[in-house]
Amino acid sequence: MGVSTSRPEKGIAVVTVDYPPVNALPVQGWYDLADAVRAAGRDPDVRCVVLAAEGRGFNAGVDIKEVQRDPSHSAILGANRGCYEAFAAVYECEVPVVAAVRGFCLGGGIGLVGNADAIVASEDATFGLPELDRGALGAATHLARLVPQHLMRALYYTSRTATAEELHRHGSVWRVVPREELGAAALELAREIARKDGYLIRLAKAAINGIDPVDVRRSYRFEQGFTFEANLSGVADQVRDSFGKRDGGK
Repeated sequence: MGVSTSRPEKGIAVVTVDYPPVNALPVQGWYDLADAVRAAGRDPDVRCVVLAAEGRGFNAGVDIKEVQRDPSHSAILGANRGCYEAFAAVYECEVPVVAAVRGFCLGGGIGLVGNADAIVASEDATFGLPELDRGALGAATHLARLVPQHLMRALYYTSRTATAEELHRHGSVWRVVPREELGAAALELAREIARKDGYLIRLAKAAINGIDPVDVRRSYRFEQGFTFEANLSGVADQVRDSFGKRDGGK
């Protein structure tokens, strides 16, 4: 359980998240993920990083129960800062990052894949930001990198999800495969990237980030301010408690 890194092939590092039952990461988990991605990117022998997950789904976002157990604001502050670091680590990784998405990709998961360089998804993968149903805000910055602006707004306001095939049609998912083929498909793309010269691929990553029209760190940080305002107002706790009751307290 936790975050681990493996080297299945020359030039490729796989960073895997495993937080049963649904990969809702605690505060420390976000920091651990950020550290693992940054370390993999700094390794001169690595030319591509694959971001993967074990279990039922890719990522269910922040561990809401951890936030609810904390009567102060330290958990929500930790989650905000941890997500900020993890999302930035993916975006700023020195080499391209391929996200291998299975099952649900929600909340913080959107922040990760929205900042990845490429996405390979299983046929059962779904993507969404149920933040408004869970007393939170944020990651619209990253959802806007996956779908057109008006669809992003509709998905955000309704908390609905989009399928991997829908995102494939919008061009943000590279390939959609059966779940049992996901790992191989992600490695296939990573292998093609890893064949490039290591120095040149790092220059390419820096160049592409440099011409990005949106500063993802600044725009996400702006969103986080509203998340904290929702918590200070008390409305976030009310919504989270309501969500917990609807979810049967699980």
